Amino acid sequence: MRDYKKPKRIALIAHDGKKQLMVEWCQTNKEMLQGHFLSGTGTTGSLIQQATGLPVRLYKSGPLGGDQQIGALIADKELDILIFFWDPLESQPHDVDVKALLRLATVYDIPVAMSVATADCIINMYNEE
Repeated sequence: MRDYKKPKRIALIAHDGKKQLMVEWCQTNKEMLQGHFLSGTGTTGSLIQQATGLPVRLYKSGPLGGDQQIGALIADKELDILIFFWDPLESQPHDVDVKALLRLATVYDIPVAMSVATADCIINMYNEE
């Protein structure tokens, strides 16, 4: 059974074409994100920190191993939520890493948001009083 009240460990990832959307989503949801432990891949995490002032533990850029680092967090049961705004219209050189990350999230039953709509649903579910 999930404990919806305790702070969550949330990973924030976005492909290049979705980074601005991720930053805007984090700005909109800053108050709700404040009570959780945030991590992110390279540039995405840095952009979120700069735009919101929220602390984000930074991992490597996705193509340089960041997706695999986040996957390791999932496998070690050190991540509760994955918010990954991926770009379905762009080919990614590290596509196999992305697929492996999403596979691990499914294997370990981690909620995954790949759009603003699902990210809103997940963050609101964990922040209801």
